[in-house]
Amino acid sequence: MPSARRSSLRLLRPASKVAGAALALALSGCSHGVRPSPEASTPKPGEPINRAVFAFNRTLDRGVIRPVARGYSHLPRPVRSGVRNFSQNLREPLVFANDLLQANVLRSLNTAGRFVVNSTVGVAGIFDIASRWGMPRHDADLGQTFGVWGIGAGHTVELPVFGSSNVRDTVGRVLTLAFYQPGSQSDTVSSVNAVATVGGIVDGRARALPLTDRLEHSPDYYAALRDNAAERRRALVEDGRRGEIRAAKSPAEGRAATGLPMNP
Repeated sequence: MPSARRSSLRLLRPASKVAGAALALALSGCSHGVRPSPEASTPKPGEPINRAVFAFNRTLDRGVIRPVARGYSHLPRPVRSGVRNFSQNLREPLVFANDLLQANVLRSLNTAGRFVVNSTVGVAGIFDIASRWGMPRHDADLGQTFGVWGIGAGHTVELPVFGSSNVRDTVGRVLTLAFYQPGSQSDTVSSVNAVATVGGIVDGRARALPLTDRLEHSPDYYAALRDNAAERRRALVEDGRRGEIRAAKSPAEGRAATGLPMNP
C-alpha cells in the first residue's frame, strides 16, 4: 500500500507542475490584460511642440481675443448677425469651388445662388435672405475636400493663432492662402476682406465661448480642444461626402479655440 501511494504521488507531481505552470501563465496574462497599452501611455507625435504652441495660443486668447469676443457678444443680435452674414458671404466663392471639387453639383448651385441673392437683395451679404428662400448655408474648405477624396487626416498639428488642426487640413490651409487671394488686385477689395476676416474672427470666437468655457474645466484643456476639433473635422468630411443641402447644425462648429476658421 505505501508503494502504491508513492507511485500515485510520483504521477501527480508532473501533473501538479503542469497545472502550476498553467496557473502562472494565466495570472501573467491577466496582469498583462489590466496594464495600459503602450499606445495609451506614449505621447502623440509632435505633442511637446504642439503643447508649447498651444500655450502661446492660450495666452493670446486670454489676453486679446476672448475679452474682445465677450464684449462683442453683448452687442445687439442684429448687429452680430450682420457681421456674421457679411463675413460668411465673402467666403461663398471658396465654398463654391470646394463643392465642385467634391463633385457636389447641387450644393455648388445652392452656394452660387446664395452668393448672388445675398450680395444683391441681402445688401452685400449683411442680410441672409438666401436662407429664408430655402438656400441654407454650409461650410466647405480644401482640407475637407482632401478628406472627401480619401486622404487621411494625419497627425495633430497645433498652429499658431489658428489652433488645433492636422497635417491634411494644414496643407489645405497653406494652399488656400497661396492661391485664393481675392483682394490682390484691388486695395478696396483687400480692405473689405480684411474687415470681414476680423469680424469673422471676433464673431466666431464669441459663438465658441460656451464650448471653450466648458472644455476649459477639463483635466487637460489642450487634449479636450484637440479631440473636439478632430471630431468636428471628421463630421465635416462626412458631411461633404453626403453632399446634402441642409443647414449646418451649429454655426460655431468650424471654429478653433481662438475663434478662427479651421481653414481660411
